[in-house]
Order: sequence, then structure tokens, then C-alpha cells
Amino acid sequence: MADDTAPIRSEERFDEARVADYLRRTLPDLVGTGTITFDQFPGGAANLTYRAVTEGGEFVLRRAPLGPTAAGGHDMAREHKVLSRLWRAFPEAPRSHLFCEDPEIMGKPFFVMERRHGHVVRSSWPIPEPRRRHVCEELVSALARLHEVDPASVGLEDLGRPAGFVERQVAGWSRRWDAAKTRDVPAMDAVAAALGDTTPAPEAVVILHNDYKLDNTMIDDTGNLVAVFDWDMATLGDPLVDLGTTIAYWVDPDGPTAAVFGDRVQPLTPYMSTGEVAARYGAATGFDVTGIDWYVALALFRLAVILEQIYARYVRGQTSDERFAEFAPGAPLLAGAAADLLA
Repeated sequence: MADDTAPIRSEERFDEARVADYLRRTLPDLVGTGTITFDQFPGGAANLTYRAVTEGGEFVLRRAPLGPTAAGGHDMAREHKVLSRLWRAFPEAPRSHLFCEDPEIMGKPFFVMERRHGHVVRSSWPIPEPRRRHVCEELVSALARLHEVDPASVGLEDLGRPAGFVERQVAGWSRRWDAAKTRDVPAMDAVAAALGDTTPAPEAVVILHNDYKLDNTMIDDTGNLVAVFDWDMATLGDPLVDLGTTIAYWVDPDGPTAAVFGDRVQPLTPYMSTGEVAARYGAATGFDVTGIDWYVALALFRLAVILEQIYARYVRGQTSDERFAEFAPGAPLLAGAAADLLA
């Protein structure tokens, strides 16, 4: 398996000696007392993720990106809380060992979690075509298993406020759009209004990953799912929010997400249609998925905001990563697709 780390980008460096000393002091039984070296997982486009190589093994450090961040996003304390508990009932969640809230150590609060090994599928498939439908099945089945976990059984009953969750999602992402936008996109305002006028009632309260998609997971050489990452927006709420997100990211070569992401993501509809995704999830959970289009529209709206937040970091000079410049067309394309679903 090819190495999935790289040297740390210059603008995303930190005081390695200070962090190494902190880890040796706070996690001596895990990291030991010897030299610690660091590099970076370069694939993500939001939170910054690093590898620490210690005499006790490899560990992963997660922290928020540079510069100001949107309220409610990049929440390392929340992600640590979830990952320090959820692994007991949902083994695909890597265990978090420590949260550091002192920004003086690494520049921003961060946490330390276990290292999983496998493939994160982005620009190419690491497994042959006959195994790719199995990946799709694994993605849907794991989401269903997550939604079967009783929040109280893992100490996460206070993770969020499920009453009114979907309404707050619409209002919150609308505010984030206003804060992040680099230009006016009238379709975004129209979709926000339509979502607010037609909000469905939830039929259950579950632990939501809240950004569940292929490249937030890891698979092994056979296509089995071995990890689910990026839990910083996890909460309690309507399970169809997660399913809608999954379907919005379930790339169709002729769909809006393919147009936005290009070859940075792999199409999944050639191996399982979005209709099959909804049906498989519904069969596994017993939830009614007939109104899923509304949730997919919400997910597309939210994705449009996220892409604008990332693009804004490039426009404002907070990162030199040229990938971020390519997200400029995202909001108009996705808002148009969301409007079609709500029509």
C-alpha cells in the first residue's frame, strides 16, 4: 500500500518540538518517551490532519484549519467526544485518546486518535471494478448500523438538541452562506426559502455523522469498510439527514457533484443507483424514505455552502492550496440541482 502522508505544507506547520513534548507528557503509555516525528495527510480540504510517528506506534492529530472558521464547524472538542465513546458500539469509528483545548500547543485545539490503515477513495479506485459494488453496500450498511446505536448506550445522549434540528439546519446553513459568500447567487436564497417552507417531521432521533460520504471513509484491499472519519459535525437528529447527504455525494457522472468535483471523486452510480441506496437503507432500518428528495436538496444546499467556505479561504489568502480555487462554480451548480428537487 502506498504511503498516504506527505511533508507538511509550509503554511500549515506547527511547533513540532512543543507538540512532541506535550504528547510525551500527557500520553506516555501510548507514545513512549522517545523521538516523535510528524507529517501530514494531504487529501482533505477542511480540517488539518497529521501523523505522529512515535516509539509506541503511529497516531493521528486533528485540528481546525488556519484563520477564522464558521461557527459550529471544525469542532475538535465535539469530534473527540464522539470518537472517545462511539468506538465501543460502532467499531468503524477510530478511538480518540486525548483532547487538547490549549491553542498554544498546536495553534488551535486538537485531538489525538488511533491510526487506521487502508484506502481513502478520492481520485482513483484502489480496488478492481468487481469489488466496487461491495464498497457501495458497505457504505449503506454501515450508515444503517450507526443509526441503530442507542446514543445513551455510549454516553452521547447529550450530543445535540434533536427537537427542531432540521429547522435549525436550514436556518444555520443560510446564515453560513451569508457569512461565506464571495458573490451573490440568487438560487441559494430561493432554495433556503423553499426548504424552510416545507420542512418534514422526523420519524426518529439517531446519532448523525452529518457528513457521511465515500471519502470520509476508509476501505481495505477487498472493499470492506474499516473506518469512518470526520465526526466534527456529529449530532443527534433526523436519520434521513445523513441519508440525504450520502445520496447528494453519491456521484453520478451526469450529476451536479461530478461537475463540481471532476476527477477528484469517483462516481458510484455505475455500481449502485441512488434509488437502490435509499431502498437498501430503508430495508435495513425500517425508516420511510419516500420523501428523501427534500433531504437531498438540503444536502446539496449545505454542500454549496461548504464549498463556498473553502473557496473563500483561497480568495482571502488563508491557504495557497490551488485545489480550493476550483470550487468557484460549486454554489451556483448545486443550488440549481437543489431547486430542481424541490420544484
